[in-house]
Amino acid sequence: MSRVASAQAYPSRPVRLLIGFAPGGGTDVMARLLQPTLSERLGQQIVIENRPGAGTNVATEAVLNSAPDGYTLLAASLANAGNATLYDNLKFNFLRDFTAVAGITLDPFVLEVNPSLPVKTIPEFIAYAKAHPGKVNMGSGGIGSGNHLSGEMFKMMAGIDLVHVPYRGAGPAMVDLMGGQVQVMFNTMSASLQHVRAGTLRALGVATKTRQAALPDVPTVAEFVPGYEASFWSGIAAPKGAPPEIVDTLNKAVNAGLDDPSVKARLAEWGATALTGSPADFAKFVADETEKWGKIIRAANIKAE
Repeated sequence: MSRVASAQAYPSRPVRLLIGFAPGGGTDVMARLLQPTLSERLGQQIVIENRPGAGTNVATEAVLNSAPDGYTLLAASLANAGNATLYDNLKFNFLRDFTAVAGITLDPFVLEVNPSLPVKTIPEFIAYAKAHPGKVNMGSGGIGSGNHLSGEMFKMMAGIDLVHVPYRGAGPAMVDLMGGQVQVMFNTMSASLQHVRAGTLRALGVATKTRQAALPDVPTVAEFVPGYEASFWSGIAAPKGAPPEIVDTLNKAVNAGLDDPSVKARLAEWGATALTGSPADFAKFVADETEKWGKIIRAANIKAE
């Protein structure tokens, strides 16, 4: 019995999970999907707090300044990987000052256009953009957002010029994409599916290595732009110094939660995939993403607002 008792020592009170985005965004939705099963497995309530601001840096700093005891966690995301290069004066180094706990999901970007644009394929879109330099507007959720970075990477790899139009969030950008004020956007699969299926947006490609079951007729971007791959991702991180046994407990709970049939079904419905693995797997993934997007930010000379 003593072994069971020691395993139940953590958590002995509710655990806070801070999210650097407003409610309703991709990171928030994925965290809330996992919240009930995680609370059940840990035997304590997971309390989600939205702390938007400074491109997720407000929430990140709040977690960093909390005790590394496993009771204050961060919903980490692609934003943390990009911010390492995007911001010159951060008070922290994400890779150094945080402990990777567990991945949650990968939500692939989809290259989508307003249906009025006279293109049906990626080669047609590239040709159109080359024929109309500086005339095709690309919406995004803001400077340095995942939509922006994946678009900049596409511009570089395809050798085209798109005019970046940043919005205060991907939601408003999506509305203007459907309204025709911008012509193209790289948005997540989960946010795009219903609009693509309804015909209000046209998907030209998914940014994964292989075609996706949620959009089986849509080719990958890499079929025409070799090596192109981009997904928005989310996971959980703790302040550096969190005890390894607590990190391990959380990691096992997250992986088990992602294996829950109802969670798996919902992710499939959204076109997202579980990002399972050990804390070390997630740490390597975050380091690789930080390097990848750092190169894009430097090459495109993107500066934080």
